[in-house]
Amino acid sequence: MNEVKNILLVGVGGQGTILASKILTSGLMTAGYDVKMSEIHGMSQRGGDVSTQVRFGDKVYSPIVGKGSADVIVAFEEMEALRWLSHLKIGGKMVVNEHRINPVPVNLGAAEYPEGIIDHLKGICDVISFKAADVAKELGNPKVMNIVLLGALVKAMGLDNIDWDAEIEANVKEKFIDINKEAFHRGYNM
Repeated sequence: MNEVKNILLVGVGGQGTILASKILTSGLMTAGYDVKMSEIHGMSQRGGDVSTQVRFGDKVYSPIVGKGSADVIVAFEEMEALRWLSHLKIGGKMVVNEHRINPVPVNLGAAEYPEGIIDHLKGICDVISFKAADVAKELGNPKVMNIVLLGALVKAMGLDNIDWDAEIEANVKEKFIDINKEAFHRGYNM
């Protein structure tokens, strides 16, 4: 039987969602899985939402993760976790960065950022939440937050049989390899 796993990575433009998805996809392909990936950029360069859908298994026919079918959702920002909750399957997991980026309506005073998102999610599904942005800052580069979250995703899915260090080496600029490896392992151990 061909069991296909579905992952959503969701965030806001500039958070590195797409790079994390590319490393994930590359690692899964190296491990011999059939992988399909789809990305949606919205108005990502202006703080809009970004989502990437990754599906893998013996044979995958479509890159689209439908509502109620994601095994794991990785939310790079709290409100994005809430926005994509309907895509999580029963028994699925969420990896959530405890971080807020106010959307335009909130910045304009036309809306309020919802309070208690993490607690709300924990009442509905299995949630792994931590301040990935703080971990990245501790490492000396806030931009590696995406790789911290990738490490947590790999641990949550039990994808230990892949050489993730090699995938990082193949997908990031040479001068950032070491810090990205460290970020990955910190996220994995969260």
